[in-house]
This record gives sequence, C-alpha cells and structure tokens, in this order.
Amino acid sequence: MKFESKKILDYFTIEGTPGGNQDWLPEWDMNMGGCAAVTACDVCIYLSSQGKFNNLYDHDSKNLTRLDFVNFAKIMKPYLTPRYHGIDFLETYICGLYDYFHDVNNNLLILEGLSSGVDYEIFSRAVITQINNNFPVPFLLLNHHDKELEDFFWHWFNLAGYEILDNDIRVLTVTYGEYKWLSLKNLHDSKSERKGGIIRIFPRV
Repeated sequence: MKFESKKILDYFTIEGTPGGNQDWLPEWDMNMGGCAAVTACDVCIYLSSQGKFNNLYDHDSKNLTRLDFVNFAKIMKPYLTPRYHGIDFLETYICGLYDYFHDVNNNLLILEGLSSGVDYEIFSRAVITQINNNFPVPFLLLNHHDKELEDFFWHWFNLAGYEILDNDIRVLTVTYGEYKWLSLKNLHDSKSERKGGIIRIFPRV
C-alpha cells in the first residue's frame, strides 16, 4: 500500500488554539490527570466538526468555545475518570469511550487498541492508515528513555498528522492546546517494560 508523504488533519481550534487544553479544567483531578478524557473529547468534537457522528458532541461543533469544552469534559469525566495510576491501559480507555458512545446512542464506531510492543512497521502503518482515513489517533505514552519527552510521560495525547521522511516518520501531536512534531520511531521505542499504544477507530460496516 502506497501512502502520501505527508498529511495533516483539518483539526479544530478553540479560541485560537488547537484542540482542548487540560489546563482549562477547573477540577483539580481533571486538571492534573484528565488527559485521557481530553483526548476523547477532542476525538468526539473532531468527528462532529467533520459533519460525521454529530451526536458525539452536545454543543455547536462549528462555534467552539473554551467554556463549552470545559462543560463537555465534565460530561466525559465519569467515563474516563482520573485515577491514582492514571488510565494506563488501552482497554480501560476503550471501555470508557464505548460506554460514552452507548449513552449517546452511537453504535457506528469500533475501537481497537494497538500496543507499542508490536513491531514498528505494523505500528507506523496503523498510525498512517488512521490519519489517512481522517481519524485522529489517541496515543498513550508511559515511561520513556528520552528525557526530552518528559512532558509526554504517562500521558494521553492525539496524533493529527504525519510526514514520511527518508529515515523516520514524524507525527503531529496535539496536547495542552499546542501542536508539536515528534519522531514516531522514538515514541514507539520507549525501551520501557510497560508499553502504551494507540487507539484505532473504525466505522462499523
């Protein structure tokens, strides 16, 4: 399968910043540990803003505000509640988001986890395929050998684009209301015993 050399999703902005921002959330537990819920909110808003799956977001996806995002995060919180060790398993995220889908009467999407422990070729192909299919990619990074990624340790964030280079693939991360390009190979190769991974989203056939 031949991929485009570069693709960036038409990601939404809220009052000038890409995606939602965990720092906006007033509840201390969400402010400190609400990253999983924030990425889920972003996924729902993105899909709604693209004119698909409109019931995933209960506000106006064409006129996004910081206040509406904060209120939406309160709705998402019971499904992906922050906890002492964080939401550190892909299955926990999937179960929580599925419960939200069920409660808003959306049975049109399938969620699957893919561990960072799989071969890099399989992992990178999955990331690229998801973005080519116009789905953001929730990513869980646990411990990592690269201290320059410290802000991403034990953290959920979304991938919203990729660029294929000669010896690597760069991915566009979205977290804390900011974009940042990172090496997918480096994100995958954590050299940690505990592995994170990605959530793949598929339309139900």
